[in-house]
Formats: sequence, structure tokens, C-alpha cells
Amino acid sequence: MAVRQFEAESKRLLDMMIHSIYSKREVFLRELISNASDAMDKMYYRALTDESITFDQSDYYIKISTDKDHRTLTITDNGIGMTKEELEQNLGTIAKSGSLAFKKDNEIKDGFDIIGQFGVGFYAAFMVADKVSVTSRAVDSDQAYHWYSEGAEGFTIEEATKDDVGTTITLTIKASTEDDDFEQFLDPRQLQTIVKTYSDFIRYPIKMDLTEEKLKEGTEDEYETIVEEKTVNSMVPIWKKNKAELTDDDYKNFYQEKHFGYDDPLTHVHVSVDGNIRYQAILYVPETAPYNYYSQEFEKGLELYSNGVLIKNKAPELLPDYFSFVKGLVDSEDLSLNISREMLQHDRQLKLIEKNLVKKIKQELKKLLMNDREKYETFFKAFGRQLKYGVYSDFGQNKDTLKDLLLFYSSTEEKLVTLAEYVERMKEDQTYIYYATGESHARIERLPQTEIVRDKGYEILYFTDDIDEFAIKMLLNYDEKEFKSVSSGDLGFEDDQAEEKTASEEDQAIFDQMKEILKGKVSDVRLSKRLKTHPVCLSNEGDISIEMEKVLSMMPENQGVKAEKVLEINADHDIFKSLKQASQSNEDMMETYTNVLYNQALLIEGLPVEDPVSYANDVWKVMK
Repeated sequence: MAVRQFEAESKRLLDMMIHSIYSKREVFLRELISNASDAMDKMYYRALTDESITFDQSDYYIKISTDKDHRTLTITDNGIGMTKEELEQNLGTIAKSGSLAFKKDNEIKDGFDIIGQFGVGFYAAFMVADKVSVTSRAVDSDQAYHWYSEGAEGFTIEEATKDDVGTTITLTIKASTEDDDFEQFLDPRQLQTIVKTYSDFIRYPIKMDLTEEKLKEGTEDEYETIVEEKTVNSMVPIWKKNKAELTDDDYKNFYQEKHFGYDDPLTHVHVSVDGNIRYQAILYVPETAPYNYYSQEFEKGLELYSNGVLIKNKAPELLPDYFSFVKGLVDSEDLSLNISREMLQHDRQLKLIEKNLVKKIKQELKKLLMNDREKYETFFKAFGRQLKYGVYSDFGQNKDTLKDLLLFYSSTEEKLVTLAEYVERMKEDQTYIYYATGESHARIERLPQTEIVRDKGYEILYFTDDIDEFAIKMLLNYDEKEFKSVSSGDLGFEDDQAEEKTASEEDQAIFDQMKEILKGKVSDVRLSKRLKTHPVCLSNEGDISIEMEKVLSMMPENQGVKAEKVLEINADHDIFKSLKQASQSNEDMMETYTNVLYNQALLIEGLPVEDPVSYANDVWKVMK
């Protein structure tokens, strides 16, 4: 029988497809299983119009077997089969898809969608095989035909004998090299893993003969090796089952089976959408963050399926960064896949799914916040920082989505509170939402700047994450209440006693002298209207706060970014009286006192002292 040439494709095209289109060799098995599933689906549709054919889904299956001695891997199905003409058309022309043509000519019913879209899936077999042979007998024919090929040189079709309707594909697996391990495709256990990864939810049983050691009957310690035919796929995916029939344990078990994490999920969302784009999804909010979550090594994304066939292990397009902690999967029948089925051709479809998923995730988190505060706080301690990054990123585009999900510790409650709870407790005369920044709650509570705000009876939010203030600056306000730092130059409230405080000419002269001494370090030295028991503090003016300066200074690209600092002096404090005396009697001591007060203000803020040795010498001078 003469070798026939492929109709329209060159050796170069086939070589490119084998070596470039698919990212992983193992997906060849996914493609061949999908083709087998299509063949049985076609039998179902044929049975709808042909009374001579009865279709019982339980009678249909896919069988995978290996022969290591002859280096063959065989995939058999009892689907509709192919005629000689179909073998020639579908396998003789690369990129000719019989499944795609079938979909165009038939009304596809729910539950039996044809998987194949492209005619290249079959040729993925040449990534692992030197030779591919197909023996097929069509449902309408008593005559079977054998198609075989060794690659781009062409193919041969000849008559064959086959007792049953269906198709058998036999691959002669390539020999392994130093760089490529092809032996794995002759290992039943490895093949089972590939099936579970990519084709676990094919609706027909995928059967394999698997060996295992079992205790010999009638003995206590003698084992024998037996071979059993087992179904290695789950078939019906959990997301296609009726939600009313599923329990929390079902979802939890699926989470563990899919290895989404070693923890227990805090909550889950089961989504079924039948609209402009049809899809189903199961989403999980984990209890704990992966060890590498806040690092560049972490890879976000949901598993993406098309008709139950795994397309991508990680599809980052389905989740925004601020919800990157969500795990789970999406399965859609309507995705426009590229030729390898590993990438998507239309971002619009993904954008629509992503938009809907974001809405569902937010609803679930808000429900958790309202109904199970303890669980939500567990979630927030693990992933709250990511929500704050979401508020700050993309120029604040996501702030309306995330603002009601944020939690902060509070001076009043001494626990995590929402912004809504803070606003609800605000005093009648309170204009702003006040916050203070620091490394810990204890340090914030000791900040001199908090004194007057506490005395007014105003609640203070504690910001201890480096992202907190950046997020709040982007948020601007909540419920029309602006945020105000306790270190702000203007606290935004009237205080009669404070308003009466004005620097005398003598004191102002001292402040001016101190400003000159600290030239380049502070923008001003002024009488404080906020200090009561502390002698000194720093406040800031402008958009960059002192806390933001600390964060930015750790980034090489932001070296030199400084907050506009103001040194505030408590004129009623004994230290200032000592400074006044020094200014009258000893100019050198005046400079010493000024530097000591400035460096102490830096230390209170958690900023580094610029010259520790000089500071120590100044302290010794004062102690003398």
C-alpha cells in the first residue's frame, strides 16, 4: 500500500506543531482521550435519530493499556468509529476537525458538548511516538480500516479486521534520551496521574489495568501481585452536581483531593452562570496563606477547564491580584481557545468571568464578616495585607470594591474594627477619621501626638502595616469622612485652650534660633498645641508622612524622599524652660539642647538618629 501525502500541510508545519504548540508533552493523552469522548458523544447524538441504535452511557468507556516489550501505548474507545473517508479527511488533513464540523451541523444538548475544536489534537501523539496507528470501524459499516503514519512523510490507509464498533489508537513510544524521558508514557501509574490531572472529569469511565500487592487469601503475611481493571477518573465533576445534594464535607473533601491546600477552607462559593457566557466555578477562601504568598515566587490563578478537560493549571486572568488568595476552578463551554487549547483567544470572555467572580467573592467575604466574625478575622490576619495592596494599586480603582472589607485595630475597641463601625461611633463634633502609625500598638499608644486626640474622646485607628497609610491616602475618605493622621500639622478640630496658645516674642525668637540650628532637617520649629505631658514631637506637612518616608526609604528607587517635618515644642514643659535658660547663658548648650530634642523626636517616631555618636555626646553634655 503506497504512502499517501498529507493534503495541505508540510513537514515544517507538522514539526512546528509537535515542538511548539503544546507546552507539555503529556497533554497528548488529554487530546486523545478528548477525541475518544467525542466519539461516544457522537454515538449519543446518532441514537437520538436512529432507532436501531440504543445508547446507555454505562456501556461506553475508554481503555488505556501499555506493552513495555513492544513500547506501545493503546487508547481504545467504543464510540461511533470512522469510515475510510472520515479517516482520510480527519486524519489525512492536519487541522481538519471532525468534531468542529459535527458541532456546526448538530444542535448540541446540555451535558453532551463536543470537546474537540481543532484537528491538531490527534497529532500531539507525535510528540511522544515514532509511529501512530489507528484502527477504526464505523457504526454503519462491517468493514474496519487501519490508518498509520510515521510523521510528516505521509500516511497509509488499508482494510483491517475489527470485531467491535469504535477506534483503537496505538502509539509506538520514542526511545528515551538524556534530555527526554519517554519511559513515563509506558508506566501505568504515571499515565494514571496524567489522566487524573487533565481528564479526570471526562463523563465516560477511563479504565486501566493496574497492578497491586494484595494479601494472599488464607494467609497473614504472604502477598501476591494481581492485575485489576480500574476506573481511574472521577467522571462527574462536583461543580456539575446539584448544589442541594452537596454538603460542606463534600466541598472540603474536594478541596483536599485537588490539593488546593493542607488547611481547611474557611468558606466556599459554588457558582453556576448561564448567560452571555456559560460557566461554573467552585472557589475557596483558605484559612492560612501559603508560605510564599507574599513573595514573587507565588503564582496566582484558578484551574481552568473546558467541558471538564483541564486547559490551564493556573489561569491568572480569572482573578485580580487583590483576590489572588482564592483557590479553585472555572469550567466553561464557551471559551475561545487557541489551537493548542492551552491559551485563550478572547480577553473579553475572561474579563466577563473575572468581573462576575470578583462580585461573588466580595459577597461571600461580606457574608463571612457579618455572620462569622471570628472566621473573617482569621482570614483577614492571613490576607488582609493583600486587600490593602488592592486599595492602593491601580491608582485606587478597586477601593470601592474593597473598602468595606478592611479591618484595623482601634484605640477604643482594642480589637479589629471595620471603617463602618468606626464611623458609626464617631462623636457628634468629630469631623475626621483619626489614625496613628507605628510598628506596634504599644508604640502607637505612647506617641505624644495621640494625647490631645484621646482627650477629645476621639477613636484612633492603629496602622501597623507598612501599606496601611498608602492605602488610606488612596482611599481618601469613607462615608464622606476624610482620614486624618494624629501627626498632621492640622488636626482639624477647634480647641479653645489650644487656640489661646500663641508663642511669646521671646519664645518665638528661640524657635527661630532652633530652626536655624536644624536647617535642612525640619521645615519649621513651632509652639505645639497638641502636647501636654511630652516635651517634643514631630508633625508633618504635605503629602508624604513620616511613616511613609520610613517605608519609601527602604526602596532603592525612592532614596531621598523625605517628609516635610515640623518640630513641635511644649512650652509648658520643664525641658523647654531649661532650654530657655541655656539660650540666655550658653550658646553652645542651646545647640546641644536643640539637637537632643530633635533626635529624641526622631527616636519617638522610630526614625534613625543621623549621628549616634554626636547624639550620645550631646546627652553627656546635658547630664553634666
